[in-house]
Amino acid sequence: MRLEDIVWDAREPRRLGGFWAEALGAKVMLDEPDIVEARVQLSDEVFLDLCFPRVDEPSAAPTRLHPDLRGGPHQTEIVERLLGLGAVHADIGQGDVPWTVLADPEGNTFCVTDERDCYAAGSGPIAALPLDSADPERDARFWAAITGWVPCAGSGDMPALRHPDGVGPLLELCPEPEPSRGKNSPHLDVRPAAGEDLVARATALGARRVVGYDGYPWQVFTDPSGNEFCVLEAPAMLPDAAGQANLPE
Repeated sequence: MRLEDIVWDAREPRRLGGFWAEALGAKVMLDEPDIVEARVQLSDEVFLDLCFPRVDEPSAAPTRLHPDLRGGPHQTEIVERLLGLGAVHADIGQGDVPWTVLADPEGNTFCVTDERDCYAAGSGPIAALPLDSADPERDARFWAAITGWVPCAGSGDMPALRHPDGVGPLLELCPEPEPSRGKNSPHLDVRPAAGEDLVARATALGARRVVGYDGYPWQVFTDPSGNEFCVLEAPAMLPDAAGQANLPE
């Protein structure tokens, strides 16, 4: 299983997807009027996809997940480059902080961070994915169980997870300022391994099915704090010469 996608609802997928692909140095894999997908390759084996499906009206609910882009000693230059791509400065009440808050061309906020010891050299362009949580310790256990990511040092005393190969962003579980109040964008997608019943595992740990998505090749759930995520289809198991199912290589 793997945490595979960050998904932003988009009024204009090509505009928003183009911004994020340029911002993160991602390779565009799918470019259609109603959906754009791009890939951040973190190592030979590990990647994170960025998905931008078209919606008529993105949710107005407060954001519960956002990317923290790695800035460090190049923070100022990175901020200037992002402003040149179409980002704008944003005030979300952050006050005087060592990171910079920006908004993308559709108003989704994100941060460009200062340097921190917990951001590994293999983080790639995204240092962290802070996710609001009603119970960070509980939700860290939940997300570890459905992604295979492992506990690691995060910012301050917040529990955090990272891919077991030590690459890619942190998933940080942050105390929520308020309960979830509607559809979440962005959200995360998880793909099970072939033959794995990830739905049963997630529901046993407190996930709840979101109705209204019948007929799609994914299932929508909320985690124990109400954060939406999708369980994607598992890879097909390939039959061998004797007709037995084997895992794909």
